Amino acid sequence: MLLGILKTLRPRQWVKNLFVLAPLVFAHSLFHEKVLWRALAAFVAFSMLAGAVYTINDLADVEDDRNHPTKRARPIAAGLVPEGVARAVALSLVLGALGGALRLGVEVFLVAGSYLALNLGYSFKLKQFAYLDVVCIASGFVLRVVAGCYAVSTVEHPVRPSLYLLGCTAFLALFLGFGKRYHELRVNAAKARTSLHAYTHGHLRATLWGTALATVAVYLAWTLDPPVQLLFAREYLWTTTPLVLLGIGRFVWLLQSGGGESPTDAMLKDSTFVVTVIAWSLVMVTMIYRLRPSG
Repeated sequence: MLLGILKTLRPRQWVKNLFVLAPLVFAHSLFHEKVLWRALAAFVAFSMLAGAVYTINDLADVEDDRNHPTKRARPIAAGLVPEGVARAVALSLVLGALGGALRLGVEVFLVAGSYLALNLGYSFKLKQFAYLDVVCIASGFVLRVVAGCYAVSTVEHPVRPSLYLLGCTAFLALFLGFGKRYHELRVNAAKARTSLHAYTHGHLRATLWGTALATVAVYLAWTLDPPVQLLFAREYLWTTTPLVLLGIGRFVWLLQSGGGESPTDAMLKDSTFVVTVIAWSLVMVTMIYRLRPSG
């Protein structure tokens, strides 16, 4: 049963919560032990909330899942995890996550609560509406970043969400979300999601490329912004843009050639995409931390 509970929590999907750690890097706090632990605590809290939401979603869809050709293998639908146990697990995760968030500060608690409410609203109703469903997903990523900012903020070094960071996160999340919908529609999975009936290939392609261009534009504008260059003592941040383009292009390629596999799973398994993300991360950390700004 423990293995079934773990599978229900979808730990592979917790990689999305790495967005909580983004402010840690850009706030020059990566090697500040106290702040690092606070950021990691926020990551754990959001992972617990994600696991709770997945469990609640499986409980709500249990009857439909039992009649589905593949989803009937989910632990709750298959009877491997009793529904009473699943409810207790979900409640424990929610209470633990919100309690941990409150210890990090009222702001983190409020953002975590908003994230939970948004995801519950998405699971029970909002996912049925085209475009609004993807906006909800993107909002979840933005809330992760906001929570990360408040988690790493200290009296000595207050950190507030940057419009560049929030904008880039929002457009990137919209791009990934619309890419997933495009993939689902392309593999003829319309019956699996109510909102897909309102999507068209043409509109999704246009939205996909529009959000991709917006992501790159906001990122490039950030790297060229004089205050940003002064803050990080780097006038060559813009040279990391090709890696961003490569990552986005690789994701589009995976959408076209991934067959019936989920784009998220395909990304995590694709060596080129993973290496690109790791390379970008290493270059950015090196640029930001190799020479600390004076004063």
